[in-house]
Amino acid sequence: MQFKENQTIYLQIAERISDEILLGHYAIGSRIPSVREYAALVEVNANTVMRSYEFLQTQSIIFNKRGIGFFVSPDAKIKIKSYRRNEFLKNELQRFFIQIYTLNISMEEIDLMYKQFIDKLNSKTSNAQL
Repeated sequence: MQFKENQTIYLQIAERISDEILLGHYAIGSRIPSVREYAALVEVNANTVMRSYEFLQTQSIIFNKRGIGFFVSPDAKIKIKSYRRNEFLKNELQRFFIQIYTLNISMEEIDLMYKQFIDKLNSKTSNAQL
């Protein structure tokens, strides 16, 4: 796994596991790899993966069955999306607003570009279903 320098490794691993859950690689209620298995997979120390698992557990994305392992929580996808939405609104949106303000981009321009993006996305989805 390639790690970014601007974010702690355990959070990047937690993000990757969350992505895997959203993509269905780990189904709701299924067991995820043990700490040691996942550490070997991403080539990091088991303590780092344990921090990732603890973080995901505090977010109620995974839960531990003592002696058996960690499992995907029933509402994991909802929790992941909620957490990411809150992080985006708290951190990323502020930077976005600064950029559009300093570059003098109107909300009308943003709205038009967003609508074009959604139209393009919907047309790709429609074409993929054919």
